[in-house]
Amino acid sequence: QVQLVESGGGLVPAGGSLSLSCAASGRTFSRYAMGWFRQAPGKEREIVGAISRSGGSIYYADSVKGRFVISRDNAKNMVYLQMNSQKPEDTGIYYCAATQQASVSRVPTYPGAVDYWGQGTQVTVSS
Repeated sequence: QVQLVESGGGLVPAGGSLSLSCAASGRTFSRYAMGWFRQAPGKEREIVGAISRSGGSIYYADSVKGRFVISRDNAKNMVYLQMNSQKPEDTGIYYCAATQQASVSRVPTYPGAVDYWGQGTQVTVSS
């Protein structure tokens, strides 16, 4: 069991940057693969980026590759998403996600793979 709390959402101009943080409860954070998903109004929830238990494997959606960076600090039970060169289509609710993962290298890349969700934080990119 793990609880996730996102922070850092807000309004950013196109081309700007924003950093999201996710704090996880518990002593076993390193046993979870982590991810960031987002959902725009009327659209399906989609993967943004994911990171394996020790940070050795990372996955990004093609739409954010080269612009966003996912990282984690297992000593602090934290996962981060640095978003650069923001575009209006990046607008949506961003969710922190955790998956109990026996593998040290696998990551969650679709909603069905997620065991725990945060409540989400709104990110709005203006034109």
